[in-house]
Amino acid sequence: MRNLLTLCSCLGLTNLVAAHDTWVQTNVNLIRTGDAVHIDLMLGNHGNDHRDFKLASKIDAAGCTLTVVDPQGKTYDLKEHLSDLGYAPKEGFHSAKFPAARPGLYTVAHTMDSVVNHGKPVRAVRSAKTYFLVSPSLDKVSKTWTGFDRRLGHALELVAVANPVAPMGPGTPISVKLLFQGKPLAETRVSFIPRGETLSEGFDKTFERTTDAEGRASFTPKTGNYYLVVAHHKEDADGKAGYEAVAYTATLTVFVPEICPCCGERGMADYPICHGRGNG
Repeated sequence: MRNLLTLCSCLGLTNLVAAHDTWVQTNVNLIRTGDAVHIDLMLGNHGNDHRDFKLASKIDAAGCTLTVVDPQGKTYDLKEHLSDLGYAPKEGFHSAKFPAARPGLYTVAHTMDSVVNHGKPVRAVRSAKTYFLVSPSLDKVSKTWTGFDRRLGHALELVAVANPVAPMGPGTPISVKLLFQGKPLAETRVSFIPRGETLSEGFDKTFERTTDAEGRASFTPKTGNYYLVVAHHKEDADGKAGYEAVAYTATLTVFVPEICPCCGERGMADYPICHGRGNG
């Protein structure tokens, strides 16, 4: 009986740590100045050890943050603009419209910090990011934009090392740096999950990387798609704060177009589509 209780307790903790992840994504990643994007707040990525890029249930918007950071660093709160696009409490997702008045690279950011209990209380600290670009022209998009490497101070944070919007396309690496409490987190798995793709069991050598000593990881997409970049980190707690462990999650959603927005070139599987980044 003692062994059975211990097993049940461990299973409860495992299921909790493997709780749903959150992510944010936009309907487009490039718009003209003065146009608007629609920002979706998603909950899921629950199956296959957090590697399925599928919706599962719906987030409680009241217990989280959703903001947009403009090119000058000004922050806009989108919470009051969220619309629930699902009929049932656990179906669908939330979405908000955001008009962009000035050109530049914008960052969408989401955080959530809560204690949940499925056998043992665990604190779940989640963060999510994505980017979109506002350009005066969609025909001539500049290759030089700043702000993609801005740190937002999330407990576990994925920071883009290179612009994930332009230049971007098949053959152009998605490069990130994983930070924990502001410092590089080495030897940690980072998954680059294409929407609709099923990753292999264990460690998928095609779509997963391990961070180096500087917390860096890079993946080169071979085709256009939405890619969900995911990292997790867990630390034990003493229970005095009301929970036994802290499970951290960071996600970054990157849209990879088939044709580079600044070069107008179609990518190939083994050749960078854009030479403006200096990687080929």
